[in-house]
Amino acid sequence: MKNNCGKKFCGGTGAGILRGSLAALAVLALCGTVYAQENQDKNEKIKFGSIPSPTTPDRITPPVGTSAFLLGHGVGTQGYVCLPNPAGGVSWTVNNARPEATLFTHIFGEAVQIITHFLSPVVNPNDVGPKPPRFGDVTWQSSFDSSRVWAQKKDFITAGTDASCPNGGAIDCLLLQVIGSDEGPAGGKSLTKTTFIQRLNTKGGSAPANPAIGCLASTDVGHQVLVPYSADYFFFRNEQ
Repeated sequence: MKNNCGKKFCGGTGAGILRGSLAALAVLALCGTVYAQENQDKNEKIKFGSIPSPTTPDRITPPVGTSAFLLGHGVGTQGYVCLPNPAGGVSWTVNNARPEATLFTHIFGEAVQIITHFLSPVVNPNDVGPKPPRFGDVTWQSSFDSSRVWAQKKDFITAGTDASCPNGGAIDCLLLQVIGSDEGPAGGKSLTKTTFIQRLNTKGGSAPANPAIGCLASTDVGHQVLVPYSADYFFFRNEQ
């Protein structure tokens, strides 16, 4: 029997496209399941999935009664602006860094985008958080149903001080508490039940240590730099 399956399709480009399509379909099915579960009657026995929670120091461990339900590996940048320092001189770190990242998960060996992470200029619809509001709060938005959450830092550990945050010199590992959420335009809720977020296993992202590279004198005010980083983000919700 003649084999009509071309190498390019069965073992090359076509196979990659097929794997990518299957991965995307799997994630879409997962998000659909999450949405369906959120809309099930409470008396039914369909429950939200969970993943193993990481072992972390107490100060960045979410409270008892919460469990991890989603993990994404984030790749992006931390943005810094050179500004006058109240203590004198100028510094990259007068304001908090501006994060921009894409979070991925692996399905069938393929990296699939699941969340975008950024500072959101949108007013928090839950009206929770600092008054007056900051320029923007860190935001995570689903790549599938556009639901999103805002969070603020609750505590941190310095990178290189624990197995969950092993890379010295990187940005801190954090526990963030959700201060607001919003459904997607079609009612998507895949992220809206998030209560805490952990940023772990950070690599890179710290402000430049040598001010001479662009933040040395008042004439440097306004200079900006983007520092690449990566981290693992664990999303927690209240146990049901």
